[in-house]
Amino acid sequence: MVFFFTSIISGSSYVIYMGLDKYENENLIKYGWPEDVWFHVDKLSSAHVYLRLNKGQTIENIPDSVLMDCAQLVKANSIQGNKTNNLQVVYTPWANLKKTGNMAVGQIGFHKQKNVKTIWVEKRVNETVNRLNKTKEEKIPDLQQEKEDRDREERNESKKAYKEKLQKEKEEMEKMKEEKKLKCYTSLFENAEMTSNYKSNQDNDSDSDDFM
Repeated sequence: MVFFFTSIISGSSYVIYMGLDKYENENLIKYGWPEDVWFHVDKLSSAHVYLRLNKGQTIENIPDSVLMDCAQLVKANSIQGNKTNNLQVVYTPWANLKKTGNMAVGQIGFHKQKNVKTIWVEKRVNETVNRLNKTKEEKIPDLQQEKEDRDREERNESKKAYKEKLQKEKEEMEKMKEEKKLKCYTSLFENAEMTSNYKSNQDNDSDSDDFM
């Protein structure tokens, strides 16, 4: 079971989701998307909350209001964290999550600690948590299939972009050839015209001598 929430506080729509338990978290770790950002209460047990970024976004330009929505949600879904004020929530891109065979179910580490960011949460804001809970949907998604569909679409888009790039380069090459050819023709025409004018001037000089 996966719980989905929608945040529109920033003016744009964002999907936030989390697993039912630590076993579901394993699947979320395994089948996450490059667009996903993972949130967790620092040094305490909590739900694994994910934010799915919109296309073209990075972790650096997530609106502060959306960050706080995620932080409030992950705090509210921590038994100890929900009762604790002034705590930190850590977040990092899904690609930075590290899972090894000797780790316990639901446990993760990080590939690069420098890519882990923190957000300070002073206290639970019921208004925020209630607003998000009103959008809550329970689903049993096929995470593997969704990931494969997403990756296939990305590959198709890359192929399309590559073909368009090749076509553009071909058109530019043809255009350059035509311009070069036109330049050659223009140069030949100008040379021929100069030769013709020179010959005409020579003939005129000859006629002038005869007249005199």
